[in-house]
Amino acid sequence: MTPRHHLKILLSLLFLFFLAACGDQPAPVKVDMTLREEQTSGERQPVITYAYLPQFSHTVSFERHHRLVQYLSETTGLNIQQIFPETFHEHMLMVAQGKIDISYANPFVYALTAESSGAKVFAKIVEPSGEAAFGGLIIVRADNPDIRTLADCRGKRWIAVDQFSAGGYLFGLGHFIDNGIQPEDFAEIVFAPGPGGKQESVILGVYAGRYDVGTVREGALELLEDKIDLGQIKILARTPRYPGWSFAARAGLAEEVIRDVKEAMFALDISNPEHRLILESAAMRAILPASPEDLDAVRDLVRRAGLE
Repeated sequence: MTPRHHLKILLSLLFLFFLAACGDQPAPVKVDMTLREEQTSGERQPVITYAYLPQFSHTVSFERHHRLVQYLSETTGLNIQQIFPETFHEHMLMVAQGKIDISYANPFVYALTAESSGAKVFAKIVEPSGEAAFGGLIIVRADNPDIRTLADCRGKRWIAVDQFSAGGYLFGLGHFIDNGIQPEDFAEIVFAPGPGGKQESVILGVYAGRYDVGTVREGALELLEDKIDLGQIKILARTPRYPGWSFAARAGLAEEVIRDVKEAMFALDISNPEHRLILESAAMRAILPASPEDLDAVRDLVRRAGLE
């Protein structure tokens, strides 16, 4: 290759480099480093925690309430998230510690602990039955030849949902006492083990014959209608009905948060198809205003049963 050829190659490379440098590249911009704007991390909206007393499994709790939680978040603009305490005791402890902002719990839990922790009830539900009240069921195996009446429960093994359960313990206990049967008349009283799913555990415990008597809340049997033969379960007695489940706000929760949540809850209308899906998923027909006095009947029962 001659020097002339070398020169041509060099000129060609320089030309290509020039074309590349003059392509669709943005023109350089001079940056004035004296002009600065302080960046902030942005205010993060605090989370409002919402918890359903774990009477059922966490799956059932989520399925029942996630639509309601989503509706409340969208309607109020609040960052509301459902959390899942493992036990009744943990739920009550978290309310007292301020870790649960909005508690959905039975009237027994509220009467025992919510008020002492400064929490305040602000709403109650209308049950699927159309009443703002509910009761408990005393169940036995249908083929148990030893239990035909309430009096036959003496000396038997009783499994209840939880020591803080209303329909699954307190109401049944009150019904036994009203019929002359005291706790010490049973061979044993045990509470369903494990976190959540306690209503189901009681029903299965009686169904399997591990216990003679069980107490659950109204509506609990239907949860297992596709899993066991409910014909093997007999409802021995229904307890009187008491004020139903309610919503309470923890002590110190901002009043404007409670106001917005209340307005959204009370606006739910069963005649609205979208609202109907939310309410029926949560096993409710409506949410109404409530005051602490609405639970006086439960407080009286707690005293009568010696559980204060």
